[in-house]
Amino acid sequence: MRSRDNHDHRLDALVLDLLEWLLPEPRPYAEVMEAWRTTCARLPIWEEAVDRGYLISEMVARGRVLVRLTPAGRAFLNARRGCHVQEAFRAASPVE
Repeated sequence: MRSRDNHDHRLDALVLDLLEWLLPEPRPYAEVMEAWRTTCARLPIWEEAVDRGYLISEMVARGRVLVRLTPAGRAFLNARRGCHVQEAFRAASPVE
């Protein structure tokens, strides 16, 4: 069921799983597609996360595309999973 923001909130749990999977570090596009793309029209997790603006694909080198969370994706994770996400983000961030 789609809400006023045109998101299918029945997919929230799986979208959160995808975002958590990407939280520690960006992953190659091919790896993300292999793990998360589906041909099932009822479970469009990758498409839903991209449509919501939670993920971005970036070319980092010729022929190499990485998928990472956007600030909106991090905010969604933080709102839904709280301190668990902040702790994981701190652990994944380089120390300066």
